[in-house]
This record gives sequence, C-alpha cells and structure tokens, in this order.
Amino acid sequence: MAHSSSAPPIPMPEGRRRRWRPLVLAPVLAAVLGLALWLLPAATLALDTSTGVGLQERALFQDTVDYTLTNQSGKDFSGQQLANASFAGATGKGASFSGANLHGAILTQGAFPDADFSGADLSEALLDRVDLSGTDLRGAVLSGVIATGANFSGAQIEAADFTGALLDRFDQRQLCQRASGTNPVTGADTRTSLEC
Repeated sequence: MAHSSSAPPIPMPEGRRRRWRPLVLAPVLAAVLGLALWLLPAATLALDTSTGVGLQERALFQDTVDYTLTNQSGKDFSGQQLANASFAGATGKGASFSGANLHGAILTQGAFPDADFSGADLSEALLDRVDLSGTDLRGAVLSGVIATGANFSGAQIEAADFTGALLDRFDQRQLCQRASGTNPVTGADTRTSLEC
C-alpha cells in the first residue's frame, strides 16, 4: 500500500511544546547575559570621568560650536571656550577672539582681517588659506598650526609662539622680518619658534 505524500502531520503533545521553547531560548539568553556581564566593566569605565576619557569629554567634543560659512564680523568671542570649533569658510572681519581657547579649531578658508587674536590659544588649529591680514596675534599660541596659503600681511606677531607651525616659506620669511618677544604662556621666543 502506497503512502500518501499529503499525510497529516503527527501532532506534538501540548506538554512537549511548552518545554521545547525554553530549552532553545536558554542558551540564547545565557549568551546575551554573558555578553552583558562582559561589557559591564567597559561601561563602568566610560562613566568614570576621573580617567580623562569619560562622558564629560565626549559631550564637550560632540557639542562643539559650528560657525561654518557664517558671518561673524565684529562679534566678540573674547575668552570663550571654542576648542575644536569650526569657523571654516566663515567671515570674521574685526571680530575679537582675545584670550579665547581655539585649540584644534578649524578656520580653513576663513576671512578674519583686522581680527583680534591676542593671547588666544590657536594651537593645533587649521589655518590653511585663511586671511589673517592686519590681525593682532600678539601673545597668541600658534604651535602646531597648519597655515599653508594663509595671508599674514600686516599681522602683529610680537610674543606669538609658532613652534612646529606649518607655514609657506614666503610667509615664514615675512613673519621673521617683524618677529620679536617671548610668549608669556609657553616661554617660546617668537624668532626661534619661526626658525628665523
């Protein structure tokens, strides 16, 4: 006698169905729990701000100020915390950044003629192709800046620190002609920092 291919399935007893699901889910739940316990120390470290890599620093980095392609002419940013801020392509004619923290800021292709950057921390900033003509950079820290293609004509640079700055050779020669003083923060001689 031939078996029909459309034979009805054999029903599974109700008790077996209930036991089968927990047996399959148990290893999955154990794996998830194990992973959570393994990641717990990492999560604890992320909350520990005493290590210097905590949530506060991440929040500060994520909340950086963005003035990209804006007009900030005549604005007063004196003494403000603007580390890692972006002023890329911005205009800031006559703006004041005196004593501001602009460490790691991006000013690429910006125009800041006649702006006041006296005593500002511009270390590690991107100043490539920036118009800094007539700016006041006295006492500013420009160590490690990338300023290729920048315009420093008429800039006041007494006591500015250019240690490790990446400058065009022409700009470096022009700056050396008026370099003088010692930076009050880093103690670097301006002429020495420019490798005059």
